[in-house]
Amino acid sequence: MEITEILRHGIVTEKTMKLQEQNKYTFKVALEANKIDVRRAVETMFNVKVVSVNIIRMPGKTKMFRRKGAAPQVQKAREWKKAIVTLQQGYTIDALKA
Repeated sequence: MEITEILRHGIVTEKTMKLQEQNKYTFKVALEANKIDVRRAVETMFNVKVVSVNIIRMPGKTKMFRRKGAAPQVQKAREWKKAIVTLQQGYTIDALKA
């Protein structure tokens, strides 16, 4: 898997902004990616030193689709992976700063 395919995009929410104060950054990653792949991708793309990587598999949520004149249908959204990357002191990723 290519390094550019591993990291999909950064996640910027209120919770992740509080984590950035602790030098932790959050990314949406490919389902096939593991901790070693994420570490290599972040270190090469952003030129930083990674201390640790935590990966969380997020389940897809079920949603009801209703159409006029038809029975409601239940569909499940795709599952995805979230990686929380802790950087060494003194390193930052300016692309995710808001």
